[in-house]
Amino acid sequence: MELKDYIATINDYPKEGIVFRDISPLMADGNAYNYAATEIVQYARDKQIDMVVGPEARGFIIGCPVAFALGVGFAPVRKPGKLPREVISAEYEKEYGTDTLTMHADSIKPGQRVLIVDDLLATGGTVKATIEMIEKLGGVVVGCAFLIELDELKGREKIGDYDYKVLMHY
Repeated sequence: MELKDYIATINDYPKEGIVFRDISPLMADGNAYNYAATEIVQYARDKQIDMVVGPEARGFIIGCPVAFALGVGFAPVRKPGKLPREVISAEYEKEYGTDTLTMHADSIKPGQRVLIVDDLLATGGTVKATIEMIEKLGGVVVGCAFLIELDELKGREKIGDYDYKVLMHY
């Protein structure tokens, strides 16, 4: 299946000079959505995953069906003020600014094997901050999976030696 057929391109969003890759058409097509999630599940099957972590909000969209298919839990990574209990946080740079992410301080147990799932790997700031928080809680990041990688932004450099899977490159 050619997943790029299900990605809309919006120029100058959310600000001038940014090319936004919208996964809404992929989510709206049951076959494409299932195919994408299944590709990530197949990547993760042999990694003995204990928990899937997904950054707000599109990481939820892909990460939850992957966690469900693997029979493991899901932990959300959110912006400040969105989680009701004790949190840890990490600051990061993205392609159009600086932001902060948080996750519940009890989301990950020491030694848990974690798969990070998100829609997009751009500058790598989001995934780097997510890795930092998981490891601060004692988790072991065994893989990262993305629907899309924006190659020119070199986000994979921030992932370093972590194993990862990408379904589409732009």
